[in-house]
Amino acid sequence: MPSPADVILVALAAYLLGSIPFSFLVARHYGVDVRTAGSGNVGATNVMRTAGRIPGVVAFLLDSGKGVLAVLAARAWGQAVAVQAVAAVAAILGHLYPIWLKGQGGKGVATGAGTFLLLAPFPTAVALGAFAVTLATVRYVSVASMTGAVVMAALTLVLGSPRPVAWAAAAVAALIVWRHRGNVRLILKGSENRLGRKPRES
Repeated sequence: MPSPADVILVALAAYLLGSIPFSFLVARHYGVDVRTAGSGNVGATNVMRTAGRIPGVVAFLLDSGKGVLAVLAARAWGQAVAVQAVAAVAAILGHLYPIWLKGQGGKGVATGAGTFLLLAPFPTAVALGAFAVTLATVRYVSVASMTGAVVMAALTLVLGSPRPVAWAAAAVAALIVWRHRGNVRLILKGSENRLGRKPRES
């Protein structure tokens, strides 16, 4: 049974790790401030649209990697799966609301994929497949992201993942959908950017 102090320390460390704004830093290296360019989102998709494909891929890998590292660190510390799930959610919250950028973060997709790749490998793999199929079909990264998050959360429940992992997946899916609410409004207005098109300035 983990102590409250252990849980708090894991959550704080994971949040700070998740707060490292890799997408911002990568784009900045290429002379782009993603907070004011493209969609204004501090995430890999906006890096790809505003700084280029290679910077976007690098940003995605780094944002995913910090999620992997947060869970691995909790695991290496000998923490139970429940505390690893706490680390996952905390890392994603750090990405969404980074202290270093005054809370202006990304939407949690890459970091979420990294954390749950360890906690729920099969549901995450299927969710990534659902993301890819949805993206190829509708060309909206936002719709593909929400679809992947919901599929992952549903599969962790249906396939009997440990209860803390299923709860964490549900919470993360809800956060990702919430963070995309602006995109949903744009889709309904017909002004959401499709993949491959020049982004509208926000």
